[in-house]
Amino acid sequence: MSEHQAARSTTGRTAKEPAPGATAARTAGSKKAAASKKATPEKAAAKRAATQTASTKSAATKKAATAKKATAEKAGKKTAEKSSATKKTAAQTAAKKATAKKTTAKKTPAKKAAGTKTAATKTAAKTAAKGAAGAKKATAAKQAAGTKPESQESKAERAARINDALAEVYYYAHPELDFENPFELLVATVLSAQTTDLRVNQTTPALFAKYPTPEDMAAADPEELEELIRPTGFFRSKAKSLLGLSAALRDDFGGTVPGTVEELVKLPGVGRKTAFVVLGNAFGVPGLTVDTHFGRLVRRWKLTEQTDAVKVEQEIDDLLPESEWTMFSHRTIFHGRRICHSRKPACGACPIAELCPSYGEGETDPEKAKKLLKYEMGGQPGQRLKPPADYPGRPAPPLPGRDQAAGAAR
Repeated sequence: MSEHQAARSTTGRTAKEPAPGATAARTAGSKKAAASKKATPEKAAAKRAATQTASTKSAATKKAATAKKATAEKAGKKTAEKSSATKKTAAQTAAKKATAKKTTAKKTPAKKAAGTKTAATKTAAKTAAKGAAGAKKATAAKQAAGTKPESQESKAERAARINDALAEVYYYAHPELDFENPFELLVATVLSAQTTDLRVNQTTPALFAKYPTPEDMAAADPEELEELIRPTGFFRSKAKSLLGLSAALRDDFGGTVPGTVEELVKLPGVGRKTAFVVLGNAFGVPGLTVDTHFGRLVRRWKLTEQTDAVKVEQEIDDLLPESEWTMFSHRTIFHGRRICHSRKPACGACPIAELCPSYGEGETDPEKAKKLLKYEMGGQPGQRLKPPADYPGRPAPPLPGRDQAAGAAR
């Protein structure tokens, strides 16, 4: 074989089939590429998982940081609000103290009344002055009472002092029902239940004009009697009582009112309170009138703790002389209606403040207390249309007639 043929033969093999070494290299490269291609998705997935985890951790970290920041801001806000509230409370307290100090500075001692125009004004001014003077002593008296039970002797002494003090203030105390004889007083007292003496006094003139005697009232037409006493309230039951007691007086007592408790309480609608009103003021027989005002005040004065009227009467009877029973009733009732009111007593204008263990339950400022006074103490008309001659106030006005009321409405 020539050299040309040999070269040709070699060239032909080179062109058509690879050399043994090249084939092996190529095969190894192919396997490496395949392996590399196969590993790429797994690595990508792992990389994505790692990236996602990192992202989640980052988000959690950011969320935790945000929550921590919000908590800190909330705590700071609460602290600020608390601080602001504290400052506001302190400011309000300071303002209240300043106002109280200013009010105290403005208060002046009550001036004594001089040159008053009416006796009623003089009485009210004198009472207010006594109340202001006794206010300081009242606190000391209340503290001195303490919690120890008071002896009967001490109660009797206090009751006598209260009675004497009230006698000076209410020197004109009297029954506040208009009457001219025992029968009229008996009827008026029965009508006074659950209403004021003023309304009774405005109602009885027409009643007594039509039925002046027990015989006349016993023969009255029930409906006409009811209409006449309608302004006093509970007029049906009261009319029944008036018809019954009038008939009893006519049939059992010869048309006259009996003069004993035992006989009076047998009459329809008459109890011990009514009996003692009639006996004490129409017959001069001493007795205590334990009405709402009387019972309330003797309990407020700590003279008794009883609530039953009969028991109250018995305990107070033991504290005062019999001769004082009737007038002590009037003075106490006067005081309860004018100064020592149930809901808001005028403590600052009370003439017996230094004797009262309950001082301070009502208004203690003298000027404010003075505005709470009623009837002649407050410069207003009294309850009687025909008061006694020594009464320092104005008479009460009569009940307007229906024609007058209609004219006033027009």
